[in-house]
Amino acid sequence: MSITIRRARKSDAGAIGRVHVETWQSAYAGLLPDAMLVRMSGVRQSAWWSRAIEDPRESRGIFVADDEDMGVVGFGSCGPVRDIPEGLDGTEARVGEVYTLYVEPDFQNRGLGRRLLDAMFRQLQADGCDTAVLWMLADNPTRFFYEGLGGALVGRRTDRMGSTEVEEAAYAWRDLEAPLIRRKLAPESEGGEEG
Repeated sequence: MSITIRRARKSDAGAIGRVHVETWQSAYAGLLPDAMLVRMSGVRQSAWWSRAIEDPRESRGIFVADDEDMGVVGFGSCGPVRDIPEGLDGTEARVGEVYTLYVEPDFQNRGLGRRLLDAMFRQLQADGCDTAVLWMLADNPTRFFYEGLGGALVGRRTDRMGSTEVEEAAYAWRDLEAPLIRRKLAPESEGGEEG
C-alpha cells in the first residue's frame, strides 16, 4: 500500500469533507455535544473545502494523504496565525498556524499525521515562518501526539463551537528547522498518536 502526501486538488474536496466529518465524529465523541456532531454534513464540509482549494492564498497550505486504493484518508491545512497564544513572547520572527490535521481512524498510527505535519511545517517555512502554532480541544488525547513531536503547551483559551463553550490549548514549535523536530518528523521515526 502506497500513500502519498501531496497538495490538495479541487477534485479532493468531497473526500476531504467526508474525512473531516468522520474524524470529528470519532475524535470528539464525548468532548463535544452529540447533537453538534450528528448535524455535521459532508456536503457542507465539501463545499467549504472546495472554496478553500480554489483560493490561491489558502490552497498552497492544504495537503492530503492519498492512498492508492482508498483515495484521501487524511488532510491538513496551515497558513498565517489567527490568534497568537499568550505563551509566545512576540520575539518570534513570523508565526504560522496549523489549522487542521485529521487522519481516518483506520489509517492512524502509520505515520500519516507526522508526514502531513512535516508538509505543513515545510510550507510555513517557505512562507517565511519560523514558528508554528496549533490550537486544539484541551481534553483531546491527540495532544500527546503533538507533545511527542516537540510541541510545547503555550496557551489556553475558551472558545465557542456553535452554542457550546470549549476549552482549547495551544501548542507551538518555536524553531521549525531544529534538528530534534526534523528528526521526529522523519518518515523512519515511528510511534505516537495521529491527529
